[in-house]
Amino acid sequence: MFKVAFIGAGSIGFTRNLLRDLLSVPEFHNIEVAFTDINQDYLDMVTHLCQQDIAHNGLNINITKTLNRREAFAGAKYVINCIRQGLLEAFETDVKIPLKYGVDQCVGDTLCAGGIMYGQRTVIELLGICADIREVAEPGCLLLNYSNPNAMVTWACNQFGGVNTIGLCHGVQAGGRLIAEAYDIPADEIDYTCAGINHQTWYIAAQHKGRDLLPGLLAAFEAHERISRCEKVRIDVLRHFGYFSTESNGHLSEYLPWYRKRPDELAKWIDLSDWHHGETGGYLRQCTENRNWFEQDFPNCHTWPRREFEQDQRSCEHGSYIIESLETGRVYRGHFNVVNGSTITNLPSDCVVEVPGYVDANGVHIPHVGELPWGCAAICNASVNVQRLAVLAAVHGDATLLKQAMMLDPLVSAVCNTEEVCRMTDEMLVAGEKWLPQYKDVIAELIAE
Repeated sequence: MFKVAFIGAGSIGFTRNLLRDLLSVPEFHNIEVAFTDINQDYLDMVTHLCQQDIAHNGLNINITKTLNRREAFAGAKYVINCIRQGLLEAFETDVKIPLKYGVDQCVGDTLCAGGIMYGQRTVIELLGICADIREVAEPGCLLLNYSNPNAMVTWACNQFGGVNTIGLCHGVQAGGRLIAEAYDIPADEIDYTCAGINHQTWYIAAQHKGRDLLPGLLAAFEAHERISRCEKVRIDVLRHFGYFSTESNGHLSEYLPWYRKRPDELAKWIDLSDWHHGETGGYLRQCTENRNWFEQDFPNCHTWPRREFEQDQRSCEHGSYIIESLETGRVYRGHFNVVNGSTITNLPSDCVVEVPGYVDANGVHIPHVGELPWGCAAICNASVNVQRLAVLAAVHGDATLLKQAMMLDPLVSAVCNTEEVCRMTDEMLVAGEKWLPQYKDVIAELIAE
């Protein structure tokens, strides 16, 4: 018996899948589950769906749902964080305000102008969440963070929040499936090792039955009809830097200075068959459509398929496997976002890296990686400097550090001069006033001008 609390539990689809993963572990059929969110309607809807899944699988678990997060955290051994601070209202400003200044983003939730400002909202909220975890959760409670910008949030929770936090993402698994597609081999037969920072992690090893897949990877991608059309940015980075990045074409394009700075060249690098190939504001559009569908179709939820709590139905998300290993001792290998220390020797020790890890009953174990290839490390270091400034800005409400982070961001700096960066940042601060309490005085002065 132990307690798991989900915060941001009103997440459409995500919470339901994570709970399915967790309750697919036979030993976990009597755990305590608590959901908390700031939106009563979404909390009610998602709890209803999850409770239906539980009944369908014959379990006797009654989810505690509450708007009071301290009540949800009380006695919890694990907290799973899925919040989107500011919801789609704030997300829209992250995308549309920078676009006025020529900063074109596909996603805008990890780096670039949108990711930096998203971090300002999310970090300050997570510090409050961490304070509640320290006070009311079980001592040593582990925070599993799914919220973006993942590296910034995980960095802040560990350094300033006082809570042991692991950041989790499925980008590594998705990239592994793409390599398998290029070679036309089963994805579960590939053994790979990745290292870097979240959304800029690199496949530094990949094998299939003893065969090294890296030397022929560029040729395999270029020869593949779909991948060569949809993943032009990732292929170009592989061509010039020698290693393949985990993230989608659209994600990667906005973390670098070369692919989205000239509107007349954008079509050269993106494909509109799916939003994650690089569509301008594609993720915002996708999220908006999903939310609208969920709200409109929820009265028909009794017709929606129930989740089956079976091992072969679990997703590739790491969270349930980490908890399973810690509680049962079954060994799990994944890729996790953790404080670097000396894991990757040519990245700063204080940053958050995404690296291989092993979990068992004795804890989470992170092996020594050593040096990243220097070109890959250089790309990561440029982003780490932005992340550090953004985290410090969010924690201290320092608008000067915030603008410095914006100026040093690879894509923003490729498009905007310093005056434009300052104007854009000020406009984003004012637009996000209700989610940025640490900038209260700064925003008041901007409004008064």
